[in-house]
Amino acid sequence: MPIVRNTALALLLSSATLLSVHAQTPIPDAIATPGEKAVLTLHAEGAQVYECKAGSDGKLAWAFREPIATLLLDGKTVGRHYTGPNWEHIDSSAVVGKAAGNAPGATANDIPWLKLEVTSGRGTGILSGVTTVQRINTAGGKLEGACDKAGSYRNVPYSADYVFLRKG
Repeated sequence: MPIVRNTALALLLSSATLLSVHAQTPIPDAIATPGEKAVLTLHAEGAQVYECKAGSDGKLAWAFREPIATLLLDGKTVGRHYTGPNWEHIDSSAVVGKAAGNAPGATANDIPWLKLEVTSGRGTGILSGVTTVQRINTAGGKLEGACDKAGSYRNVPYSADYVFLRKG
């Protein structure tokens, strides 16, 4: 039992450290979450996947397809992020979100910061009751411009922090 207690304490302390990162990061109004409190902040390392498709003008261009990322806490894998968008924790809790706001990344190569409203969830773990997810501190992931072969794919590495919030 002491191992479980010590692990829980270590998780709690590391979560508190990561939550303070969120408190120190200025959040743009477009993705602010007044009245909500951070439950957990996880770092993501992965790729944004793009597909070469014809746009409404008939010209081929890169279109976002899906994210594929590992969710990390203190360098340890604790979940994954994938199409939906879905975030799944190792405790079997998960949430699905839809974009509700965005703000530009720090550079032209960075995907935007996002506010995502949770549309559904499952499980009884740490992500249960989460109402909003913010994507902040993005680095990389952006791909724009023409491509030459419809149906081709390109993965662009990115990292970000995902903040999981609850009302109240």
